[in-house]
Amino acid sequence: MSSQSTGLRHWRQRFSALFQDHEIFIRTHGHVRFLRISAVWQKRVALIAGLVLFAWAGVTLAVFVNQILTSGERAEVAAKQAAAAAGEARIAKYRDRVAEIAADLDERQGQLEEWKKDYFGDEPLPADAKTGATAGETADKPLETSAIDPRLPPEAQALARLEARQEAFSAHLLAAVKARAAKAEVAVAQLGLDPAGLVRNAAAGRGGPFIPFRGRTGQASALGKSFAALEGALFRMEVLERTLVAIPSGQPAHVLMLSSSYGYRSDPFTGAGAMHSGLDFPGPLGTPILAAAPGRVTFVGQRSGYGNVVEVDHGQGILTRYAHLSGFTTQVGAQVAAGQQIAKMGSTGRSTGSHLHFEVRLNGVAVNPRRFLEAKADVLEVKADARQRVGALASAAPAGRGAR
Repeated sequence: MSSQSTGLRHWRQRFSALFQDHEIFIRTHGHVRFLRISAVWQKRVALIAGLVLFAWAGVTLAVFVNQILTSGERAEVAAKQAAAAAGEARIAKYRDRVAEIAADLDERQGQLEEWKKDYFGDEPLPADAKTGATAGETADKPLETSAIDPRLPPEAQALARLEARQEAFSAHLLAAVKARAAKAEVAVAQLGLDPAGLVRNAAAGRGGPFIPFRGRTGQASALGKSFAALEGALFRMEVLERTLVAIPSGQPAHVLMLSSSYGYRSDPFTGAGAMHSGLDFPGPLGTPILAAAPGRVTFVGQRSGYGNVVEVDHGQGILTRYAHLSGFTTQVGAQVAAGQQIAKMGSTGRSTGSHLHFEVRLNGVAVNPRRFLEAKADVLEVKADARQRVGALASAAPAGRGAR
């Protein structure tokens, strides 16, 4: 105890030694004053300053501790705010994407409906060979949704079901197009033409500037692989059916006899072997000459050896030539129908008597017209169906869609 008392006394003495009475002399204008600062007053000021310093240190320590304790909460709040902002951005992006998909589906639906109306009219598509269902039943039948992820939002599931319906309708339309193109292909082949070559030649004559397809959202997009396959099948069917319609299968003159066939013959003037590029139909002078197929008159006049000539372009590279005429009943640029009179039979040019020289040219090369004029009934039936469809499409062109 004595040692502790001694230690306390020692420190008390040292603390008291810090505060001594002080006298300060102040001289002003010859007057001297004494300012006394006592040790007790000094101790009081020091005590007050110590208390203030201690209080400041306590407040500072409390603020520091509070910052340490709340930094985790602030970080958590900041993380939640960042997550919320990211979530809102994802939601906005998702909504934009849903809107784009909906617009694309709307565009695809419009294209499907246009193709259906252009190529099949208002009649329903043929029943599916596998399921026996028509296109309308396929579109109206509720689809199984087991393949659609149930975790998707409702609007996404609705879009997925709509897309599935469109794919089903597109597949059904593609099957119908392929079936009709196959019939046209068989008919064209029976007429001695090469269907693949016709489609290839038609595809070689396309071009134009590249303008990306843009949907309703204004963004470049594509219609998808199934729609590309459908577009290709439609192009093939279009070429083959238009070729059938262009084929001159109508009789160019109502006469019963044929005086000269296509191919090798003895020249009627010299007797030498010669190539005859058409068919000769003898008949009375002035017999009406008829267009063998619908088309546009591209030449009316004289050609060496042929005399008076009328030429009609039927499209798809097919042209008919009518020669040795005595007169014309049409003019260049006129659109003529099958069976419409375009001239009168005669004996002009290199001719031995009144007759019609009838030629058919494919891409500028003469071919045997007999195979077209003697087409079988099944071929003519397919041609009649194609003519009805092509004619309806042509009549709809001025309404704003344009001929394909």
